[in-house]
Amino acid sequence: MTGFGLDHLPYGVFSTEGGEPRVGVRHEDTVLDLAAATGRPELARDRLNDLMALGPRAWAELRAELPGLLERGDHLHEVDRVQLHLPFAVGDYVDFYASEHHASNVGRMFRPDQEPLLPNWKRLPVGYHGRGGTVVVSGTDVVRPCGQRVAPGSTDPVYGPSQRLDIEAELGFVVGAGSALGDRVAADSFADHVFGVVGLNDWSARDIQAWEYVPLGPFLGKSFATSISAWVTPLAALDAAWTDLPGQDPEPLPYLAPGRTRGLDIDVEVELDGEVVARPPYRTMYWSPAQMLAHLTVNGASTRPGDLFASGTISGTEPDQRGSFLELSWGGKEPFTAAGRERTFLEDGDEVVLRYSAPSTTGGRVSLGEVRGRVVPARD
Repeated sequence: MTGFGLDHLPYGVFSTEGGEPRVGVRHEDTVLDLAAATGRPELARDRLNDLMALGPRAWAELRAELPGLLERGDHLHEVDRVQLHLPFAVGDYVDFYASEHHASNVGRMFRPDQEPLLPNWKRLPVGYHGRGGTVVVSGTDVVRPCGQRVAPGSTDPVYGPSQRLDIEAELGFVVGAGSALGDRVAADSFADHVFGVVGLNDWSARDIQAWEYVPLGPFLGKSFATSISAWVTPLAALDAAWTDLPGQDPEPLPYLAPGRTRGLDIDVEVELDGEVVARPPYRTMYWSPAQMLAHLTVNGASTRPGDLFASGTISGTEPDQRGSFLELSWGGKEPFTAAGRERTFLEDGDEVVLRYSAPSTTGGRVSLGEVRGRVVPARD
């Protein structure tokens, strides 16, 4: 089985030779042309935004129609004979820092004489605003970024290509129905606003980031590329994947709905040049998706169809559950093995693939869209 059965049915945007991009749904190894099958104008678009803006009732109605449309057997295309595109026009992009294990690992590396977590970390979902315009679809090459960095033992910066290029295995959440400026999205209203999830790789230039992030946080070390899967898994396909959070202490403030929001049981694989090097478990995340959205909007910030927010690096308790090469190599000091040799950070020509799976509503597993990217040399 492919993990793309009737219990999944993710949405994407595809085109055939000579045809315009339009909305499709994947079933096994085929793509159903929803524009042709339904005649609906919002499905003849080159993005999912118009469908997502219709809200959860329309999403449920379309999903209920899909088995019948597939049974008819027309307007189907083989998935390996279509081109997949960025599935939605990305609006605002926010990246969180929701894994206690990842944040603790980073704290131990860079603040060894202090507590790993800063005082605010267990009080609110920490995040930063990213760059929506550099979110790219799986399969897009990633150009090694250039910027300022400081060599070990030096205090003066130099300019050039990043020498510590990294990945971050994350899960992304796609806003469908937006919210008005000044309003807040309650944690209990998560499913009224979020259309679905995507796999996400937050490529990171650690040396550029280390020099720039004090006092305002990530900038050029993150903004050059973020890869997402071509398929958006609707929330309904993850009904069986919800699970209790590992525990929050101290109890968060009431607007974060402590004790009433849940996490997701999603397994991740990180593959480097054909070899799996880590298996981070999303179920270990400290902050829930609903809490992230509630915090994102608690100050009255608006949301709109196509806004994207991500979990931050997914890391578990064990060394082989770390979702970044920074952690796997412990800051480059303890190389890990891939394809028969020792590795730390990314080299030109490396290909990284992130794969995701979750329990399905029928007792099997669904395979979320993969995220694939190859590093190419910096440009002059």
